[in-house]
Amino acid sequence: MNNFQKIKVQDEPRVELHDLLGLTGAEVSINKMPAGVSVPFVHSHKQNEEIYGILSGKGAMLIDGEIVKLEAGDWLRVSPSAKRQLSADKECEISYICIQVKEGSLQQMTASDAIII
Repeated sequence: MNNFQKIKVQDEPRVELHDLLGLTGAEVSINKMPAGVSVPFVHSHKQNEEIYGILSGKGAMLIDGEIVKLEAGDWLRVSPSAKRQLSADKECEISYICIQVKEGSLQQMTASDAIII
């Protein structure tokens, strides 16, 4: 049995990596939204914060009534209780990664979690 899982992500509108990689501490999705399209609903979460990384394109996220413009290279953290809705720019698509983790669950980071062998 391997201590790792490798996959190749195809060019799809949305790929959720939870089941594909057997994730146990995070939900990660890779997304591509066509120009002028929005997530069809406003939502919040019970306990998961979301981290959005914009890979290419432009868009905006409506967060608690405020519009936050996004473009390639931007990273955005959204608290669980924030009401959010992401939209692609009217002129171009947006590609992004979304990482969901339980807010307040990080106890160790890279250096403090590492075991030097």
